[in-house]
Amino acid sequence: MTAATTTQTPAGTSGCTAAGLRCKECGDTVPLTAAYACELCFGPLEVVYDDQAVAARATRERIAAGPPNLWRYRDLLPCAPEDPWSGLPTGLTPLIRAPRLGERLGLRDVWVKNETANPTHSFKDRVVSVALQKARELGFEVAACASTGNLAGAVAAHAAAAGMKAFVFVPADLEPGKIVSAGIYGATIIAVDGTYDDVNRLCMELAADRPWAFVNVNVRPYYSEGSKTLAYEVAEQLGWTLPDRCVVPVASGSLYTKIHRGFGDLLGTGLVDAGPVPVMNGAQAAGCSPVAGAWSAGRDFVAPVRPDTIAKSLAIGNPADGVFALDVARATGGAIDAVSEQEIVDGIALLAETTGIFTETAGGVSTAVLAKLAREGRIDPDERVVLYITGDGLKTLDAAAPLVRPHVIEPTVDAFVAAVGA
Repeated sequence: MTAATTTQTPAGTSGCTAAGLRCKECGDTVPLTAAYACELCFGPLEVVYDDQAVAARATRERIAAGPPNLWRYRDLLPCAPEDPWSGLPTGLTPLIRAPRLGERLGLRDVWVKNETANPTHSFKDRVVSVALQKARELGFEVAACASTGNLAGAVAAHAAAAGMKAFVFVPADLEPGKIVSAGIYGATIIAVDGTYDDVNRLCMELAADRPWAFVNVNVRPYYSEGSKTLAYEVAEQLGWTLPDRCVVPVASGSLYTKIHRGFGDLLGTGLVDAGPVPVMNGAQAAGCSPVAGAWSAGRDFVAPVRPDTIAKSLAIGNPADGVFALDVARATGGAIDAVSEQEIVDGIALLAETTGIFTETAGGVSTAVLAKLAREGRIDPDERVVLYITGDGLKTLDAAAPLVRPHVIEPTVDAFVAAVGA
């Protein structure tokens, strides 16, 4: 057994359109096993599909007749449960038109994809749904992950629902709310004295000799496919059309690159009419901005950094898909920007005050980058823009606490008037 493969063999994959795993570097292909790195060049592996099978099955009518969750796109995913109406109801989250946010920014057509509506209140429910479904098909009974917070809760919850044991590895300085919201489902929480990158290295070592499904290590190719559904849903919710531009937070870079790939899938299958994929804008916190730093410097490589930011869910100093994120930004005419800590907090407030959506710090980052793009005139006011909000603000209350200052008064009308005015 190596760090790249395990002895599990595929099972229960009949009807799946996935054809194998392909190296993103050298193009070598391998079967659909628990592998994440190419044995020839150590490049990352990704799922490839039988294009003819996808084209034959993936129709607007079949999708519309599917379940009200991400499994309605099962023909575009590497696996699916026998009963796609079962399990935690992940996906099909609201796409909300945001005219007041647009008005504040001088933009006429802004939409918010609100991932706080998922079962554990972040987009991580999507990737975990796919990863654990594939893990069960491959015979795994234990789920595990390295996490900056949201993934911990999603793995714990979905493992509980599936009857799997779960081990969750997190940095010891993670927000307490995220630790509680993972532990409550019965997962074993391992708090590591180090950064997320230290946690991830430990999990890669453990994955080499334990028969566990580490969702973002040995089943990562399947896990990352779940993010594509954020493109599929947006297109379906817009009447099978594509937006002009998307603003997406960047941590490892997987979410950003997979949303882009999802739009490409829609064009390739004819589910949407021919046209350009959306311009992709990535968003990072200045305190952990290795990809944005590479972008601004014009480099084609990403140098690791040590994270120091309130946006802990984006605090990955050595992003696995950073180079591929740069490729997407260049290919679509987009960019990857960073914003300050104060801009992040301001972004949380701006979104809440104009849409009624309370986002965690990652959403503050993407909102702040949208505001920056609008302020600098880098968006046409008539573009249709989708802002991806990936997690709930109740997970990062400490960051938003300075924004809220209650009036403390005596229980009298006079005291009320004195505090707030007539």
